[in-house]
Amino acid sequence: MDHQVLTTYRPSALRVACVATCPPRQCGIATFSTDLATAMRDLDARLDLRFAAIEGAERHDYGADVAWRVVQGDPASYRALAHRLNTAAIDVILLQHEFGLFGNWGPTFDDHLAEFLSIVEAPVVSILHSVPPDPSESVRAAVQTLGRRSTHVIVMAEFAMGLLLERYGLDPDGLTMIPHGVPSPPQTSRACLRQALGVADRQLISTFGFLDPHKGLEHMIAAMSTVARRFPRAQYAIVGRTHPDLARRAGESYREQLQSEVDERGLQGNVTFVDEYVSLSRIVEYLAATDVYVTPYLDMNQVTSGTLAYALGQGRAVVSTPYVHAIEALRQGRGVLVPPSDPDALSTAVLDLLEHPARRRAMERRARAYGASMAWPLVGAQTLTALRSAAERAVSQPLRQTPTAQPALLSAQDTTWPVPVGAEHEELAAQVA
Repeated sequence: MDHQVLTTYRPSALRVACVATCPPRQCGIATFSTDLATAMRDLDARLDLRFAAIEGAERHDYGADVAWRVVQGDPASYRALAHRLNTAAIDVILLQHEFGLFGNWGPTFDDHLAEFLSIVEAPVVSILHSVPPDPSESVRAAVQTLGRRSTHVIVMAEFAMGLLLERYGLDPDGLTMIPHGVPSPPQTSRACLRQALGVADRQLISTFGFLDPHKGLEHMIAAMSTVARRFPRAQYAIVGRTHPDLARRAGESYREQLQSEVDERGLQGNVTFVDEYVSLSRIVEYLAATDVYVTPYLDMNQVTSGTLAYALGQGRAVVSTPYVHAIEALRQGRGVLVPPSDPDALSTAVLDLLEHPARRRAMERRARAYGASMAWPLVGAQTLTALRSAAERAVSQPLRQTPTAQPALLSAQDTTWPVPVGAEHEELAAQVA
């Protein structure tokens, strides 16, 4: 497939406004945006990157790198942000796109970005964190608008490239493939990490990320009944808390359902819940200590999974259901695919890897080699190249905007809090992990 591959970057005083969620808000895009910003700053000390933080139902206290706020679900706030960015000293806008952050779900997708994109004057580089394989007309129209206005549209999987070309009709000249970044392996030895986690003499199976019914964790818990009969010391660690939006709407009902499953099957000694928002360093430690990483997800249309990317980056053997990203990432012997909602298939695949260490180590080597191409320094360099390319193109080919009447600016600080968030958005946001 012909598309842009950006691999070089020239340091310069590039001024970037990144529109994204930001810590301390707990969501996958906030983590990704922070890691990407860190990688780019490490590569270029002259980079001036500031955030326009997308606020949800809670208002957060941010660090000094957050210069603007925008209220999720409020179109007027996006318009105000566009006008503010027009008066700011920036060269390019980096947009972290997830549908629930930039519109409301209903009978049709209500796109809040269209006006923002028609008003803002700086060039835009967009990173798409999801690409629905079967888009509705309103979703397709929203992506087409974003594509026309973006100098580069970045996706994290080849399959997503094909979708944007074939089902969304985007211009191939503007499409760029840059994989999801992954952290470097820890310096501490695997044996020491396993000792510190108390699993030195156990077989560790793990899954990490926000808890959500779409993850299908109940099926891996059911599979542990079979795994534990063969390996009584095997432990399945479910690492992560319930997504805050899901917890606000439904409480801890899903976690309680999983705990009931554990209790009914008598697996209290084989299934562990780490109920916390785990730091990046802690996630890396769990992955480095893991024997088999599992993603038993139920949504086969998931185009990008940060958790899967992290597991491959740490060189873990993976058992997964065949969602889109897993099919692409686990080919060539980098993992095992099993049908969704099938505990027997999960237990068979996990047991095969536990019973054949040489086979598992060979899979780990292939995963580690693949993960090396996703290291944050490489991803940061490619993203910086895209941003520089967009800024330079804007200088040589200035954007001609259709004049738009400027409304009265809405300050996010003046908005009434908390901001109502629709249930449809919350369900989608809970999947961003």
